[in-house]
Amino acid sequence: MNKYERENVYEATLKRIGYIFSEFENIYLAFSGGKDSGVMLNIVFDYMRQHGIKHKIGVLYIDVEASYRRTVHFIERMYLDNSDLVEPYWVCLPMTTTNAVSMYEPFWIFWDPAKEEKWVRPMPEHDFIINRTNHPFDFYKENMTFEEFVLLFGDWYALCHGDKKTACLIGIRADESLNRYRTVSRNDKATYKNKNYSTCISDKTYNFYPIYDWRTEDIWTYNGKYLKLYNSIYDLFYKAGVPLSRMRICEPYGDEQKAGLNLFKVLEPETWIKVVARVSGANFGNIYCGTKAIGTRRISLPAGHTWKSYCKFLLQTLPEETRSIYTTKFIKFIRYWHKVGSPVGNEDILELDPDMVVNTHAYSKRGKGDKYVVRFKTIPDALPGLDNKSDFLSWRRMCMAILKNDITCSTLSFSITKKQILRQQELIRKYQEML
Repeated sequence: MNKYERENVYEATLKRIGYIFSEFENIYLAFSGGKDSGVMLNIVFDYMRQHGIKHKIGVLYIDVEASYRRTVHFIERMYLDNSDLVEPYWVCLPMTTTNAVSMYEPFWIFWDPAKEEKWVRPMPEHDFIINRTNHPFDFYKENMTFEEFVLLFGDWYALCHGDKKTACLIGIRADESLNRYRTVSRNDKATYKNKNYSTCISDKTYNFYPIYDWRTEDIWTYNGKYLKLYNSIYDLFYKAGVPLSRMRICEPYGDEQKAGLNLFKVLEPETWIKVVARVSGANFGNIYCGTKAIGTRRISLPAGHTWKSYCKFLLQTLPEETRSIYTTKFIKFIRYWHKVGSPVGNEDILELDPDMVVNTHAYSKRGKGDKYVVRFKTIPDALPGLDNKSDFLSWRRMCMAILKNDITCSTLSFSITKKQILRQQELIRKYQEML
């Protein structure tokens, strides 16, 4: 295991969990059924039993419907085998999520009651399943996004448990991806009592990442050494030749996860058949992900084009509804950098063409307030060395959003909007009527 000077990461994690239990009465864990959250949950159970902690912790699993059967079986075992410690929140509510493998249906709704006959699997039947008929969440809105639900659940949980400060334990690791590294390592975030493995979410809720410094090898060392139950889909990943660092079980239609689509048909072909019928573009993503048909960072500029002309060409190839979404986002992106500007580090300011930007020399109120606000006077075609570093304005960045089928433009720091959700619902009703 990865080691510090006097202890390994497992021992360091036990200390962190002990600290959290000493500071918080309300604790729940975000569970996905993956290797990291599985280890996180097992360690918490061990700690609770070793220290005689009798009060239960909440375990939140948001069921995205199109999951591996082995994942669902693992989650069932974790809930049922530890029922003495678990306050279960197995949520099967319709929620909207991105679909990065289709330009015609850029969002899809899991557990959509209008598509029940096409569901990848039936609604689970355990007594603790939470669905449209019995959910207790006053904040839930029909077809809200996964991200909105998770954000609001913490405060709801705190309110339902005495309105006291609440800790959410999340099993993410900094070396799993760049986004996760940023989540944990940002030095401008608010934390709980200066603990670097925490993030303040609201006045009442805090996220904690007790295994943030584990490597992938540490995960499997722990499972093997302590003979812990884990998701057996990883055994199939291993047999299929998937490297440890690339094993993912999250629903694979989002911007980052779509590269795993081809594994569905290999590992669980009976599930894959239903996925293809359920999620628009799933088979296309399976065939073409990793090629230029679904953009990657390796994409090169076609001969005879600038990034500006290529962006305009790509927009013209899109369906009208999709083109409108991108155009609206791009206009907001451009206006933001023209009129408002964004905080930029001194080292990056030096890399920018002074004829293209305006350094206001006014400190931003965002983060630590130690960066100057910079505005762009014109739209650069590309910013070599900076385009992949931050969300700087450039035609190349806008091209890449289209090529990645990033309909929410998350790579430009946007998120899915309620208007987009409502528009998607309108389109679904429209085509249902046509059929």
